[in-house]
Amino acid sequence: MSTIEQKLKEMGYSLPDPWPSGKLERAVQVGSLIFTSGAGSLIKGKLGKDIDIDSGYRAARECCLQLLSNLKTVIGSLDSVHRVVKLLCMVNSTPDFVDQPSVANGCTDLLIELYGEKTGKHARSAVGMSSLPGGIAVEIEMIVEIVQQH
Repeated sequence: MSTIEQKLKEMGYSLPDPWPSGKLERAVQVGSLIFTSGAGSLIKGKLGKDIDIDSGYRAARECCLQLLSNLKTVIGSLDSVHRVVKLLCMVNSTPDFVDQPSVANGCTDLLIELYGEKTGKHARSAVGMSSLPGGIAVEIEMIVEIVQQH
């Protein structure tokens, strides 16, 4: 078990099964950068109507764990992450809901707790969407830089 996976376990988390790739790649590598497909939460609903910020935060954490699971399948070990570069967090929300960043913090906080500020702190966009597939609350994409093996 990798150091990062052991740390996740100590934090009380486990990685879900990676989702089947089907028509899409879980992630695509370009040089030392890995671009993930979006990962959605199991939590459904619309922020500002059906669910509160705490539920949205948990949904973003779920997305983070799914992203990490999919990433591990592609790169082999989560210890290979050199830097989390960027997140795009899409929040299913009403037009008047304006706290998408608080929802996105569910993923951001977990990455920083897991990797530390030097590796886990990243650029981010947190945006509201009128709907997401299947009525999910949150979907997140991630770009990471990996350590290149020579």
